[in-house]
Amino acid sequence: MQNDVIMAGFGGQGILLIGKMLAYAGMHQGKEVSWLPSYGPEMRGGTCNCTVVISDRSVGSPVIQSPRAVVAMNLPSLDKFEPHVRPGGLLLVNTSLVNREVRRSDIRVVKVAANEIANELGNPRGANMVALGAYVGASGAVSLEEVEQVVRETFAGKQKVVDVNLEALHRGFEIGCSQRGLEA
Repeated sequence: MQNDVIMAGFGGQGILLIGKMLAYAGMHQGKEVSWLPSYGPEMRGGTCNCTVVISDRSVGSPVIQSPRAVVAMNLPSLDKFEPHVRPGGLLLVNTSLVNREVRRSDIRVVKVAANEIANELGNPRGANMVALGAYVGASGAVSLEEVEQVVRETFAGKQKVVDVNLEALHRGFEIGCSQRGLEA
């Protein structure tokens, strides 16, 4: 079984971080993984994306033309990657920053107001964690427990940061699971 996702948004949204965390969670589960970052010369404020592949077998290429999933954290990312999602695939949209509907009807769409949820939690920088949780809940690509462990390792020594990011992750996970028809 292989899961592949392109996570995309503005530089500074933590897109590359959540992609790397997803890859580490896959490694913790004993899977073969690849993480391929891509960003424009602007860095903060410009667009960036990363491709993550998690597989039971060797990963033949980190480049994916038609991903099984896309996480679009802003409108330019939705515009760029929506056409490439594999039919039957998953498109997760951050409705806080995307002001249009998805145009395709042959894919599963998960809408998450990631920025609004992060702000409600008092963690405005946590929109990426909300999105990561929603992707994990909607896709089942890795276990929530493995992602929680990676969050703890990433922010080790900063317990308050760990706590607020785990809260954001869990809120997103609940939304993703509900979109998949599962209990969180």
